Amino acid sequence: MARDYYEVLGVGRDAGPDELKKAFRALARKHHPDANPGDAGAEERFKELNEAYSVLSDADKRAAYDRFGTADPQAAGFGGFDAGGAGDPFGFGDLFDMFMGGAAGARRGPRRGADIETEVVIDLADVVSGAERTVKYPRVERCDTCGGSGARPGTQPTTCRTCGGRGQVQSVRRTPLGQFVTARVCDACHGSGREVRDPCPRCKGAGAVRSQAERVVHVPPGVEDGQRLRVTGEGDVGPDGGPPGDLYVRLREAPHPEFVRHGRDLESTVRLGLAEAALGARRRVRTLEGEEEVRLPAGVQPGQVVSLKGKGLPGLRAHARGDLRLVVQVEVPQRLSAEARQALLQYAHATGERVADEGDGHTILGRVKSAFKG
Repeated sequence: MARDYYEVLGVGRDAGPDELKKAFRALARKHHPDANPGDAGAEERFKELNEAYSVLSDADKRAAYDRFGTADPQAAGFGGFDAGGAGDPFGFGDLFDMFMGGAAGARRGPRRGADIETEVVIDLADVVSGAERTVKYPRVERCDTCGGSGARPGTQPTTCRTCGGRGQVQSVRRTPLGQFVTARVCDACHGSGREVRDPCPRCKGAGAVRSQAERVVHVPPGVEDGQRLRVTGEGDVGPDGGPPGDLYVRLREAPHPEFVRHGRDLESTVRLGLAEAALGARRRVRTLEGEEEVRLPAGVQPGQVVSLKGKGLPGLRAHARGDLRLVVQVEVPQRLSAEARQALLQYAHATGERVADEGDGHTILGRVKSAFKG
């Protein structure tokens, strides 16, 4: 049984969106497989975090999870194959109505099956190179025991004795204004025009069963969070021999512990010390393909953006990749050694900067901080 999603993220059941995001980012950074080389369980923990966050960060899914203990209310009741009744949330009572026409209209021909939607979680590496994902989902499939006829093997459905195969019955009512003829769906065959006298033991006469399907879905490069992929013909089978519906796979992009996505561009932070910002520096920064050395120019300012061309993400219909934008953050030390304090005093004298108290390193540091806020 899956762990409680709130427990996975270490938050209370009343946690707000900001608290959820903060908890997820901290745990994702801690358990990311890249940060735990050689730890076989890191990938599973990271997947569990992604799954928990993708549910709790979605208002509708979270409401369903809080109510049913799962983001898919249908999965909460997915159980036995009893023939109808209160203990049959997905059972053959509903399936029989669905496949035999219900109470709508007269005799019907084959109809298209219902579409199904499910979700898969992807990461930024999948967006770059594409991926294959195996999805599992419940669907209505034709009963392979009776071939969809609903009748016990060796037998066949027969013409409905109540309506004579018409799918509806007529009644005549005489009134002072004349004779009125009304038609209604046949209660015996539900409008199909046929009846199963000896039902199939597996599908109970419905001609279809609910089962757990498993399909491999190709995720192309360049996709974005929330996009849907259509897999033709993998939805519910159609009633009366009709074609199946389609499977729609909605993509959920897991937040990355280091990069923030802006369309095809990625954004990350590069941290520099005071001297590095003033004199220039070389830094090894992380990209989606690994580490790369970057030269930061002398005099780079806090908040300034240094772009690495082509190190972002591809577009779904564009081959050119976006950029990786490095946002410069200058880190001012909280405490200074005597040597460092003296060096800053000399810098202040050389540049004509006025410091409040040359004997108070913290006050001098405050002046330095102010200089770097612009």
